[in-house]
Amino acid sequence: MRLRPLALLSTVAVSAVVLAGCAGSPEGAETPSPTSSAAAECLVDAKPGAGSDAITVTGEGLDAKIEVPEGTEFDGVQRTILKKGDGDEVHAGDFISIRYQVVEADTNTVVETSERGADGVLPMLLDPANAQRQIVDSTQSPVFIAAAECAPLGSEMVLALPGQEGQGAIVVYMQTLEELPTTASGDDVDAPADMATVKLAKDGAPEVSIPGDDAPAETVIGVLKQGDGPKVGEGDLVTVQYLGVKWSDGTEFDSSWSREAVPSQFQTTGVVTGFRKALEGQQVGSQVLVEIPPAEGYGASEGHELEKETLVFVVDILGTTPLLTAPAE
Repeated sequence: MRLRPLALLSTVAVSAVVLAGCAGSPEGAETPSPTSSAAAECLVDAKPGAGSDAITVTGEGLDAKIEVPEGTEFDGVQRTILKKGDGDEVHAGDFISIRYQVVEADTNTVVETSERGADGVLPMLLDPANAQRQIVDSTQSPVFIAAAECAPLGSEMVLALPGQEGQGAIVVYMQTLEELPTTASGDDVDAPADMATVKLAKDGAPEVSIPGDDAPAETVIGVLKQGDGPKVGEGDLVTVQYLGVKWSDGTEFDSSWSREAVPSQFQTTGVVTGFRKALEGQQVGSQVLVEIPPAEGYGASEGHELEKETLVFVVDILGTTPLLTAPAE
């Protein structure tokens, strides 16, 4: 199997400049929120060049035809804005929807698109923390920060990335579409009986009250808000807000809300079994309450601080993206 060009080049050609842009942050600093002064800076600040300016785009969206003239060379990471939108400037930490195509520059062959999303639209969390971790997956890649940042929402652009590590140069054509909600947008439904109770602050942050009953012996899932978006599939990359507390004393052990309310993004296969069960099959826009006994939490992780704890999560499901499988040789 081989990595797709975007997955490989994004970590090689763009990560260095993303990391350089973040190098001045204090050690251990949290991911900036969309309104923080740190998020308002351009992490990559890619400029137009002769290479990106030479690219022609006919049409738009998934129907657009992207052509790179033969012999075009890209001197570093270059970005040309084809059309400026009329929305607010996009910055790292924002949660937006996009359409994109990825094209091999030497053949003008389309190698990846956003078509696996509804109507070719994908939710994208421009998360600088993920960029710094250099996750080899296009949906969390720093390439999307480089393409979208510091341009008005609704813009259309091309990002040119030079060849690296035995791969040819590529072009990312992107449209930024709209800002997405960062709390569950679904309709309220009756709270499930015999489960923990949840109260929401004005900003949507949850507060959990643990009942006086014994902890559940099996994972229990309840829906607090019913969304009407796409269903989370097995292994999808999800974007969520969440709060996790211990059943034993109600204290928080993890929360996106405690990180300036910046959503988190991860694969469903990267969390404990009970959390995964609470995500897969649910619709985007939903808010889910789940109680997870140690057997489907951290019970098998000997020495883990939560090994013997029953966990309670409140999860706002904001977006989901089916991941691409790397093609076989």
